[in-house]
Amino acid sequence: MIDLDELHRREWARVVATLARSFDLDTAEDAAAEAFVTAIERWPETGVPDNPGAWLVTAARNRAIDRARRERTRSERQAAGHERLVVRAEPTVRADVDDDVLRLVFTCCHPALALEAQIALTLRLIAGLGTPEVARAFFVPEATMAQRLVRAKKKIAAAGIPYRVPERDELPERLAGVLRVVYLIFREGYAPSGGADVVRIDVCDEAIRLARLLADLLPDEPEVLALLGLLLLHHSRRLTRTDEDGDVVLLADQDRQRWDRDAIAEGTLLAARALRRAPGPYALQAGIAACHAEAEVDWRAIAGLYDRLARIDPSPAVTLNRAVAVAEVEGPAAGLAMVDSLLTTATGEAIGRTSHQPHLVRADLLRRLDRPEEALIAYRRALGLATTEPDRRFLARRIDELS
Repeated sequence: MIDLDELHRREWARVVATLARSFDLDTAEDAAAEAFVTAIERWPETGVPDNPGAWLVTAARNRAIDRARRERTRSERQAAGHERLVVRAEPTVRADVDDDVLRLVFTCCHPALALEAQIALTLRLIAGLGTPEVARAFFVPEATMAQRLVRAKKKIAAAGIPYRVPERDELPERLAGVLRVVYLIFREGYAPSGGADVVRIDVCDEAIRLARLLADLLPDEPEVLALLGLLLLHHSRRLTRTDEDGDVVLLADQDRQRWDRDAIAEGTLLAARALRRAPGPYALQAGIAACHAEAEVDWRAIAGLYDRLARIDPSPAVTLNRAVAVAEVEGPAAGLAMVDSLLTTATGEAIGRTSHQPHLVRADLLRRLDRPEEALIAYRRALGLATTEPDRRFLARRIDELS
């Protein structure tokens, strides 16, 4: 018996994307959903078709055509066009389907849409998450997310956002936006912006599935492979990032024997392939994650990779992580100087007002330098900015230990 959940995960985007060639996104999505419901009802009695994906595409297309027929606003010319679609509702060639999915990915991640809308549409149309699940990913009510999704689809229609893969000269710029969306989805699972969890494994799993889809569709793009490798390496530690009470366990204290060795092996291989071909931002980050997965962590190599990353993709997060690596190589004083320098810049000051991370790093370095009073001030500042319950509990314990 076929696993219908797995089938949904594997075929949802392909069904929606195939229909999006001929219908608007709402119609494509609704028809795909109806086709899956029909499959759940019929297949236990009639048996699973030889080609389940093609069956779903045909069933969904027929539902979309029926819906179009019922819409009185359709012109006679449109109706005739849809009649022709009935005749050619044969199984779609896989290469064409893959092209359709790629078109849909780039449509969802079009720069004309707000980043939040790009992420939400990607989760809804590509990952196939329901509106309640997408809402949970953003920590907003379901009704609010439903309105956002409707507005995003309307903007695609009103702005005439093209349903196509960018031209080759456009691809590097547009692909970077797609990869960023997938990365941000993973980051929300890996380090949630709010709530009671240290990690949201379901969100991480969806991001990795999206990265695999991109790697299947664009197997010659080094940064696509690198992103998949990076996510696999980070996610390999998912079972050790919390203790039995759901509290944070730092990387240095995690049980490496429980890390996912298969994910590490695959992620390391992908990182190496990407670094050999074109060491872009995701390749360098994947290389850093691979270093952390080694039995003996090479902090000098990590610091060197962060140096390269800072040159091609500078950001406060890169500077902060580079400071941690430098502290391991040159001592906590050197790392503290880098953090303090960061916090004097305009961007650093802004991050310091909104994120607890720079204050946490600074507090840990001060504690290692045996400057407990200053460390306490930094831990308290971090506690005031922390947004998740596990982070607040961790910081409260640090404060109690020093107090």
